Amino acid sequence: MSASDIHTTPSASRTGPAPAPSAARRKGPARRVHTLVIGSGLAGLAAAIRFLRQGWDDFLVLDRGHGVGGTWRDNTYPGAACDVPSHLYSYSFALNPGWSRSFSPQPEIQAYIEKVARRHRVHDRHVFDCEVLSARWQGEDEGWHVETSQGAFAATVLVGAFGALCEPALPDIPGIETFAGDIHHSARWNHDTDLTGKRVAVVGTGASAIQIVPAIAPRVAELQVHQRTAPWVMPRLDRPYSRAERLACRFVPFYQRALRSGIYWAHEAQAIALAKVPGLLKPVELLARAKLRQEVRDPALRRRLRPDYRLGCKRILLSNTYYPTFNLDHVRLVTAGITQIREKSLVTADGVEHPTDVIVFATGFHVTDSPMYRRIFGKDGRSLADVFDTVGRKCYKGTAIAGFPNMFLLVGPNTGLGHNSMIFMIEAQVNYLVGALTLMKRQGLRTVEVREPAQEAYYRSVQEELSRSVWNTGGCASWYLDKHGANTTMWPGFSYTFRRITRTFDADAYHISR
Repeated sequence: MSASDIHTTPSASRTGPAPAPSAARRKGPARRVHTLVIGSGLAGLAAAIRFLRQGWDDFLVLDRGHGVGGTWRDNTYPGAACDVPSHLYSYSFALNPGWSRSFSPQPEIQAYIEKVARRHRVHDRHVFDCEVLSARWQGEDEGWHVETSQGAFAATVLVGAFGALCEPALPDIPGIETFAGDIHHSARWNHDTDLTGKRVAVVGTGASAIQIVPAIAPRVAELQVHQRTAPWVMPRLDRPYSRAERLACRFVPFYQRALRSGIYWAHEAQAIALAKVPGLLKPVELLARAKLRQEVRDPALRRRLRPDYRLGCKRILLSNTYYPTFNLDHVRLVTAGITQIREKSLVTADGVEHPTDVIVFATGFHVTDSPMYRRIFGKDGRSLADVFDTVGRKCYKGTAIAGFPNMFLLVGPNTGLGHNSMIFMIEAQVNYLVGALTLMKRQGLRTVEVREPAQEAYYRSVQEELSRSVWNTGGCASWYLDKHGANTTMWPGFSYTFRRITRTFDADAYHISR
């Protein structure tokens, strides 16, 4: 896999790129549906299931990949696993009594998602291997016109469920296109490459990297870990579930729901420190530093692995194997920035050349600047990217945007969590979306569009709440911040508060045409 493959691969699947757009097909008549959903990850799938449960079948879900799953379908790198407890990382309407561990590995999560999709029979409402090229609002009479690699679609309502962790981000390093070896991004792993005996460079030390590094270290000849910012790493309280525990979840009434509820509230309490009173995190920092001292023998190495910002400012990582990996003789931590990539090496700012056979970019995603924003055009002809570039990522309840009628986002701006399960937020947003669609169907509404004053007031209240949070005051630069320096990623508090404000659709905040 070359650097250009990672930049241009349009498919979210491991099986290769989506079919090339067909001009002949795009010229044909558009297929019309009432509601069109972009993306079949956890959010898009939740919406599809809820629509069917409401008795609605006039919808389609488009996904550029080969099946459901989204992030969990795409991220198949070695060691991939969830950092949210298994019993919390599931839909409330589809609990899984068969989780094998307290933190589930990627294959198990993907199998769960596929099982839920089969059980609720939503596959016939999907169009897979279908990349959205553009979506344009055509006016009240025509709604949304969507061009895809499999032809055109017309819809009254557009739902963006493409999420925040779908577009891999590569650093802009001179010479990347000249590298002669294999290049991976954590979300585009090439399983045909054998790393055995190779010199491997892992670029990045975020959530994916701390899983990849321990997983590949035993079989590579040399491992360089290129760190820009040291992460905070906490113990991962992972263990296999016993057969008795799994049987209890399956057969004992209310046992699994009580277990899930206890895990939820234990995690929900963390929002007090992260979003309200960051000073409460100090004892946790001491625990993390003790973990580092215990697991890394070399004092000089420990100093380089020690974060210089407040715990929680960036994503808190969970691992029992990351730090010990650096005690291996063939593993090196490199903290000088990469200035150039050559045919067979990386060159760092201190002038050192690092011979390399394989580069693994664990450099995250386009979160606040998703390429999908450049493909969605509102009623004034401007793209979502243009609007966000001008005024910032302002979005009412993470769902609706002024100037984009009949469009709703799932996992939109300021819905991210640092302490609990995103599936909780997804279900809250889907409930809000269904409330909007129910009103439109019941009253025969033609359009709903959030009022700009309502959007602005909501944005300001969220930013005010975030101003006290560790994400804003912790002294780090993170992907939570957009190009304007505003935190447009995280939800500033308790997840149950978000559920409360999305419980009913507040039509008075919207322009409505009948």
